[in-house]
Amino acid sequence: MATGTIVINEARCKGCTLCTTVCPKGIIEMAEGRVNQKGYIPAVLVDPENQCTGCAICAVICPDVCITVYRDIPAAKLQPATA
Repeated sequence: MATGTIVINEARCKGCTLCTTVCPKGIIEMAEGRVNQKGYIPAVLVDPENQCTGCAICAVICPDVCITVYRDIPAAKLQPATA
């Protein structure tokens, strides 16, 4: 299975909650009890079990371009030499 992670720029986030509604793993939540410098409650990644696949759906829907996606690249499998 693909793995990855995201980084949310909390300072830019306006708390629209769109990313929380589209995450297929349900691992993006709103940071309750915390506000950013603009007074909004930002989204945060809550992924203690490393379930993020790096699908980038959250980044695509974010209207303020606050989410950066990182995907893990599996090591290449070596092919046997042919004669």
